[in-house]
This record gives sequence, structure tokens and C-alpha cells, in this order.
Amino acid sequence: MASPFLSIASPLSLLLALFLCFSTLHCSNSIGNGYRLISIEKSPEDDSFIGYLQVKQSTKIYGSDITTLRLFIKHETDHRLRVHITDANEQRWEVPYNLLSREKPQPVIRISRKSPVTVQEISGPELICTFTTDPFSFAVRRRSNGDTIFNTSSSDEDFGEMVFKDQYLEISTSLPKDASLYGFGENSQANGIKLVPNEPYTLFAEDVSAFKLNTDLYGSHPVYMDLRNVRGKPYAHSVLLLNSNGMDVFYRGDSLTYKVIGGVFDFYFLAGSSPLNVVDQYTSLIGRPAPMPYWSLGFHQCRWGYRNVSVVEDVVDNYRKAKIPLDVIWNDADYMDGYKDFTLDTVNFPRAKLLAFLDRIHKMGMKYVVITDPGIGVNASYGVYLRGMANDVFIKYEGKPFLAQVWPGPVYFPDFLNPKTVSWWGDEIRRFHELVPIDGLWIDMNEVSNFCSGLCTIPEGKQCPSGDEPSARCCLDCKNLTNTRWDDPPYKINATGHKAPLGFKTIATSAYHYNGVREYDAHSIYGFSETIATHKALLAIQGKRPFILSRSTFVGSGQYAAHWTGDNQGTWQSLQVSISTMLNFGIFGVPMVGSDICGFFPPTQEELCNRWIEVGAFYPFSRNHADYYAPRKELYQWETVAESARNALGMRYKLLPFLYTLNYEAHMTGAPVARPLFFSFPDFTECYGLSKQFLLGSSLMISPVLEQGKTQVEALFPPGSWYHMFDMTQVVVSKNGKRVTLPAPLNAVNVHLYENTILPMQQGGLVSKEARTTPFSLVVTFPAGASEGYATGKLFLDEDELPEMELGNGQSTNVDFYASVGNESVKIWSQVKEGKFALSKGLVIEKVIVLGLQGTGEVSEIHINGNPILNETKTIEVSSKEQKYVVGSEDEGESKSFMVELKGLEILVGKDFNISWKLASTYYQWRPLNYK
Repeated sequence: MASPFLSIASPLSLLLALFLCFSTLHCSNSIGNGYRLISIEKSPEDDSFIGYLQVKQSTKIYGSDITTLRLFIKHETDHRLRVHITDANEQRWEVPYNLLSREKPQPVIRISRKSPVTVQEISGPELICTFTTDPFSFAVRRRSNGDTIFNTSSSDEDFGEMVFKDQYLEISTSLPKDASLYGFGENSQANGIKLVPNEPYTLFAEDVSAFKLNTDLYGSHPVYMDLRNVRGKPYAHSVLLLNSNGMDVFYRGDSLTYKVIGGVFDFYFLAGSSPLNVVDQYTSLIGRPAPMPYWSLGFHQCRWGYRNVSVVEDVVDNYRKAKIPLDVIWNDADYMDGYKDFTLDTVNFPRAKLLAFLDRIHKMGMKYVVITDPGIGVNASYGVYLRGMANDVFIKYEGKPFLAQVWPGPVYFPDFLNPKTVSWWGDEIRRFHELVPIDGLWIDMNEVSNFCSGLCTIPEGKQCPSGDEPSARCCLDCKNLTNTRWDDPPYKINATGHKAPLGFKTIATSAYHYNGVREYDAHSIYGFSETIATHKALLAIQGKRPFILSRSTFVGSGQYAAHWTGDNQGTWQSLQVSISTMLNFGIFGVPMVGSDICGFFPPTQEELCNRWIEVGAFYPFSRNHADYYAPRKELYQWETVAESARNALGMRYKLLPFLYTLNYEAHMTGAPVARPLFFSFPDFTECYGLSKQFLLGSSLMISPVLEQGKTQVEALFPPGSWYHMFDMTQVVVSKNGKRVTLPAPLNAVNVHLYENTILPMQQGGLVSKEARTTPFSLVVTFPAGASEGYATGKLFLDEDELPEMELGNGQSTNVDFYASVGNESVKIWSQVKEGKFALSKGLVIEKVIVLGLQGTGEVSEIHINGNPILNETKTIEVSSKEQKYVVGSEDEGESKSFMVELKGLEILVGKDFNISWKLASTYYQWRPLNYK
């Protein structure tokens, strides 16, 4: 690596520079001297501004500075500001606009580079961009409170000037020390979701196992959310640097520095100001999360090592015998002929037997998903390979397909930036779907993963790979590729946590794609481009809502696919880290996410597997998966784990309509399914770093055990009333926010529902197809013992195999629920949009449970749709129970609260309804005949 101190003359100055460099973790002043703004004008085409920057004094560290830059600034929406900086004279690599659709900067028309700089501020409805001329810097501040959210103005103590070279870009911003930052993935963050100063944050897609902490993993998401409490009021915003090149991000607490090895500066500033607003604005830019089929929210079982159809049949049967819910059975590469994509092992997975099995599970309502890897085996008798060669679909090196090795042995990698590849890939998926009617595809190893490094050839005279068992050992003849600036760039990002060469165990970065695009630039979007091609193929073949699970992701991947967090370990630490990673992906716009329950490898302790299913049952994507060499980890393998699974998954299956409604909200607004607590409680600063609890939606809180040997859990309860979902008589009342120690025996998980909520539930079942036909219950929560209160909830239902998830197609229903308590009466009502679908399914509300009621719990004068319910004409079971305060009352003389249940209702979900009753005084007079 070139020394950053070449311009320093004396040994004394060298020592001083070394001290300053390492004390501030950079040496930016040695790398570049910044730019001068020489002109800026408003574009005649739109409301954007176009300017030019001239380098002040070029240096040679990491290459020569680009002399003239073009600056583009535009308020794209009321809450989104874009600042784009690139070479003024040469086209540079950017994330392809056909992959990630967005506005293109206006071309230069009738704008002089020598116009005087008369503009100092560009104002939008909420964000204001200001800049200085010499040296050039820019800042973004809020109009509403004057807070500066991004400021590149340099000082000697903080960071250096902006640098823009061909293979090295650097820019920094100052930060207030009390800002809470989240994002910059994908990585496994040992310290939780909140970013920690002076930890490494490197973004470059790698096949690095997820148990490796604080290193770049499978995807690249160069975006962060910043949450600040400004004079007692919370404000959140987000910053995206849309760039697919490798980068290091240095966060020091009071500043943030990007060091990027190519591309452009393409910043998007999203004003928020709530965390939900931020994700809404972010996903409106990068694409709304994909609608998921209902069955995908059920439980999934997978293992690498289900060696034949009979084993897979036994797994399904054993789940049913154990009465553990299961919706989807998966096959890893075992089903393939020699690990080759789109083939069947005719001995262990004979087509007739597999089809008979699929017919059986499909009739049960279950689904089947299989894996595919991008590496296409180099094999002259393999039709997929031959058709790929005929269509010229593979990534090239010096005019020939680039050779690598994964599970089939020698492989070539499809180039998904090539339109011909997309068509060929779709045709191969179609051919395979005709062979095996799969319900979804799992695309793995797409970072892309390679068992070898460098330029390789197939060895002569020996079998590669050798042996029958899978092996990740490289068996090709390979030589290092470090003689080009693409394979060995001047600045070394901290790839894999060890500054590994960019081509280490992946495609050589000097290889190239369609139209001469270098792997150096496109590396981190490989999985994204494959995901788009796979989504297009499944949509065309099935005409149904696709389900795709991808390991590698990029900005926008959530628009097409779900994600799991990769090869984790069966350890308590991996369990804890899974929560932070899940919450991060909600911020990244990929809400359908989860980790391998019980760990991918090695052996997992029984106690840990108990606790893991109690967390994993509430992942948005809930799947048990294990390695080829790991012991069996299906949930029925231990009776204690089976009991925990029946409890936790039993609750999940009752909550499926709620989870599906959250999926609809995610698709419409980007709102994460699983959220950090600060999303709902941004005023409560104590939860800003909380990573051991999480919310589903805005109000359902999971507080799991994450440590060995614990039978209690300390949970943080933000202010309000929280009701235990497994025993609704239990309530935690937290006036100002408090930590509470809760009992948590081995088979139990603490799940609490917040006040002011209406939660739709069903009765559950062993498969979602059955569960979604059962009667509904509504759980209504008011502040415990309050004389007045108001609650709301939502329910979305549709024909979940339709490609689109929307209202107005005749195959969907949306219901808004409302409830109020006051004047000693309770009212519950609904407003239905497009009720035809729910009516066609005959869905009914059978039960209403209201929590937190003041008084005696006695009920009188029940009315349904305005009609009084008399004990002679209608049989409705009414019961009440006094609620137990888990912790002592914080207010002297606080009144008791009760839960009231009305059972035996036959209210149609698809029609507006209203229910009301009086809260009787202590002299209770009216009772239905069968009152409990």
C-alpha cells in the first residue's frame, strides 16, 4: 500500500504526522487538498442546480485527483434531497438505473462552467442545502428546527477535505456526540443495533460466516439512520450513499468518514422526522418491500443433508405427530444431481416419488422450496451449461468465461447484467418448474462465493472435486491475480476484517460483465441482479406472487426477496446477534428476514434450541435450518424444544392475520415488520440502544431469554400499560418507563401487547391454510384502569397468490377497527373497505376480549349493530376477570382493572359492525342466562 506520508520531508515532521494520523484514524490532509466551487446555476430543465468543482492541488496518494467534478443538487420530494458528484468529463460507474429505478441527473444544457457563484443556499420544504466555495463543502439542515444533519466542512481536528480520485473517494461529516446511528450493513454487530464508535464498518459482499463479528458479510447497504433528541423532541433522518463499490466507513462518535474505492458520490438525505417516516421515504426511493404469500409467514423447516425423499417425508410426518405447526419444507442441494442447478438426483429424488410427495403436501396446504446457486457446472453433458454457452451468458476474463469452483466443481457464473442471461435464466427456471412444481426459490452463494481465488484452470489427470462428501476445498489450479489496479487497488478496504484481496474467494475483480462493466464495480450488486432475474422468471412462470430467499442483498433487494442472515452458529451470542441483524434489515427495506433457528452449525444445546424457537417464532421469516455435518435440529428432536415450539409457534399461528397485515403495511409504506422499540417510543431515549427486545408492528413486544441458565428476564417497558399475551390477566403498568424482572421458565416467552391497540387473531392450526379459515378474536387494550381510552387496529386479507397486494382488485378486504371507553360504556366498531373477499370466505369474529377496563368488570346493555342482546333471544357468553399487576402500582389508590370477554359472536368480518355495552356499577343487575 502506498505511504500517505510521501510529501513529508523531515523525520520530525514524519513522526508528528504519524502521531496525528493514528490519533485521528485517517491522514486525510495527505491524501487530497479539496476542491473549489467555480460555478453553479439552476438547470433550465427542472428545479435542480448544476455546478462545477475544480481541484485545488492534486496529489498522487491513491492516484491522481480528478481535475473537474460536476455537482448536481435537487430536492426530489418535499422530504428528499439528492447531492450527486461525479467526473465532469468522463462517465463513471453508477448503480445501473435499470436495476434500481430512480431519476437521472439532468444532462448539461447551456450551463457555463465559468458563471459566477451567486447561489449559497438551495431550499426545500424541509431540507436546506448550503455550501462554501473554497474549499468546497456542503451542509444539510432542517428547516423545522435548524438542526444540521450533514456537514462536510473540514477542520484539522476532525477530518480532511473531500477527495475524488479514480479509485479512491473520501468525504466526511461532523456529528453531534449524542446522535444515535443505525445501519451500514450487512454485518453481525456484537454490541447491538446502535453503531459503536471506532468499530470497523466495511461494505463489500463476502461469503463470510455470520458468526464473524464486525466484518463485511453477504450484502451491502450503505445507509444509516440518525436519531437525535433535539431540545426534548426526537428527530430521525437517514442518509444513503448509493454506491456499490467497496468502502470503509469510519464512525468516531463526532464524525463519520466514507472511504470508497470507486463510483460516485450519490447522496440521498431523507428528512423523516420519525423513524417510520424515514423508512417510508427510503423505500419510496429504493422500492417498496415485496408482498409475501400468506404461507411464507408460517414456519419453515430445512436441512442440508435430507438425502432422499423418504427423509423429507419423515420430517413432515414427525412435525405433524409432534403437533408442531409447519407450512414449508425445504431441500438444500441434496435433491440435485451432483450439485448441478435445475437437475434431480434420479436415485435419491426420483421424479415420480418426489411428485407424489409434493402432491400430498400441496393438498395439506404445505409448500416446497429448493435451493439454487449461481455457479453453473462446466460439464459437456449438462444441458443448462450447454444452453448457457450457446447464449454467451457468463462473466468473462480476457475473452473467456471466468472459471471458479463451488459445490459442483468447476463452474462459470451467469452475468445477470446481460439481458440474454436474464432470458436464459428464466427459461432454465421454467424448465425446472415443469420438472418439479416448486413453490419458491432459495438463491444462495450469490456474493458471489468461490472456493478458489485468482485465475484458475481445470487440473488435468485428477478428479475435481474428489470424494463423495461435499467439500469447500479448492481443487483447481490457480494463480494469484494482483497485477492490475482492479485486483490490487491503491486503497485496501478492510475486506473480511483482514484487508483480504478483493478477489479472495470470489470472482476476480478484473473480470468483466456485459458492456465491459468491471466486476470491481458491480461485485456487490451480483445477488441483487440475480434476485431481479429470478423474480421476473417466477412471476412469468407461475403467474403467482413469487417467494424468493436471497443470501446476498443490496439497496432495493427487499422489493423482490426475503433474506436470512446466513451461516450462524448454535451459540448464545449468535442468538443475540440475530435480533440486531433482523432489526437492521427492517431499516434497509428488507422486512422479511430471519436467522437459522437453533443455529446452522455446530451441535446446539437443548436449552439454547428452546430459547431460540421462542425468539425465532417471532422472526418475520421463521425457519429452522442446519448444516450437512451438524446433528439433527428439527424442533421435535427434544421434547422440551417441542413444547417450546408448540407454545411459541402456536402463538405465531394465532397472530398470522396480524403478521400478514404488517406485511401489507410494509408493502405500502416500507414499515418494518420487526422494529426496534425506538420506532414506537422515540421520546423514550432509554430504548435507543436496546437490542435484546423487539416489536412486531407498533405494539407487540417480545422480551426473550438470551442467556444460558436464566429462568427470568429483565425487560424494559416504555411508559404505558402492557398486557401478557399468554395470560391476559397480567399487566405491567409503567408510568415513566421501567425495567421489570419477569418469570421465564424454559418453555415460556414473554410477549406483551401495548395499550390503545386492537389486535386481530385467529385460532391457529398446524398449517396456515387451515389457520386462516378459523374464527377471529379481537383483543382490545386500554390503559389499565383508565376511565377514558381509545384503541385502533387493522386487518388486511386477500387472495395471497395474486402477484399484487392491493385493494380494489375484488380479491382483497381491508378493515379498520376502533374502540373507545368513556362515560362508563365500551364501544367497538369497524370500517370495511372492499368487503366482498372476506364475505366470500365466510370469515367471522367469534370473540372480543377487552383489557384494562375500570370498575367491577360487570357488563350490561349489550348492543350489536344497534340491536339490544337479550338473554331470551341471544346466547353470548360474557366473562370477566380482575387483572393482576405484575409490578406494584406507581400511583396511590389506583383503581383495579378488569378484562371482559364476549364469546359466541357471529359478526361478519366483511361488514361494518358496532358493539357496545355499559360498564355496570357495583350493584350489577343484568346477566345473560349463561353468564360465567
